[in-house]
Order: sequence, then structure tokens, then C-alpha cells
Amino acid sequence: MENLIIAIDGPAGAGKSTISKLVSKRLDINYLDTGAMYRAITYKCIEEGININNEEEVIKICESSDVDFRNNQIYLDGKNIDIEIRRQEVSSNVSNVAKIKKVRKLLVARQREIASESDAILDGRDVGTCIFPDARYKFFLSASAQERGRRRYEELKSKGEDVDLDNIIEDIKKRDKIDSTREVSPLIKAEDAIEIDSTSMSINEVVDYIIDAVESDKIR
Repeated sequence: MENLIIAIDGPAGAGKSTISKLVSKRLDINYLDTGAMYRAITYKCIEEGININNEEEVIKICESSDVDFRNNQIYLDGKNIDIEIRRQEVSSNVSNVAKIKKVRKLLVARQREIASESDAILDGRDVGTCIFPDARYKFFLSASAQERGRRRYEELKSKGEDVDLDNIIEDIKKRDKIDSTREVSPLIKAEDAIEIDSTSMSINEVVDYIIDAVESDKIR
């Protein structure tokens, strides 16, 4: 019997990670944040002073890094960096790392390897279109740029970061453009994915919707 794979795609700040973690707990399956893996490489490049726009150097970093998930948290070279990768500096640069073809090839292979080990929910930009195009359950989570920016602003403020709401909204719009126009695995909704506009929905409402969709289909 094949493992259960749930794919959650969508733009930056749509709440994919938060919702996927809650779904994973409710269904007792593993959670894999594919975007966190690109954030991990971005974080390492920043920490080591690597120019994000130097593709060869970024690829070398990716090739020499051990990126893994343990207990639904991201580890880089054996260290838990789940908090560090959420910094605004990482968020502002991750799309430029994620658009590098060789980096995507390396990390997609790792994502498939991890997810093949057990039932899992994965979120990112291209889970349902590239990583697991044959996944039975696919969702595309969206929200307005203003709402996504507000959520991100509140999250960073709660962590003590000095941030500006207008700058965050503009940053999200820039990331949307990079993600949706990149040559390799652009951000697009899979034809068979269920779209959920979470602009006026609570986190729990979205979680319930996804679980109801999965469980009702499994019953039929």
C-alpha cells in the first residue's frame, strides 16, 4: 500500500507551514516543510558570507550541506535551525536561492527520499506539480498580499523583530513575482488541486476543511 501524501502549495505567507503542522498532528503523519529546506541553504549562505546571486557558490553550499527533518523541525548539519530560518533576512533572499535549477534538483531528491519513508504532508511551491505530481490530495492555499503581509508582520513583531508592514507587503509581492515567473518549477496551482482562499478564514477552519476533504475521500 502506498504512503499517504498530502500536497499543500501556495505563495509566501499563506499559512502553509502552520496549517500543515496542525494537519500532521491531527492525522498523526509526518510533516515536511519543503520551503524550510531552501531557507536552510539561504541561511547558511548568509552566515558564511556567500553572495546569494553567485549560483556556483550557492550550489557548493547545497551540495555540502546535510538538510533533514526530525520531529517536524528542520536541521542543518545536525543543528536545529527552525527558528533561525524565519528571520526576515532569510525570507527576503530565499526566492533567489530557490530559483537555482541545481539547488532545486538536489533538494527535491532529498524531499522525495524523506517523504517516501512514511505518510506525510508537504508544503511548498511545487509539491503538487513537481515533487509529487501523482499525490492523491492536493491543495493550493492562497490569501491576499495584504493579509499575508499582516500575518507575517504580526509573527515577526511577536518575536521582537523591528519590521515595517508596508515593506513586508512589498517583499511578499516581490517573492510572488520571482516564485511564479522562475524558469524551474514555478509557483502555479496544479490542475487537480483544491484552492483555498484563507483571507477571511481562521487557521482552524482551514485545517478542518483539509482534514474533512481527505477523510471523506478516504471513506468513499
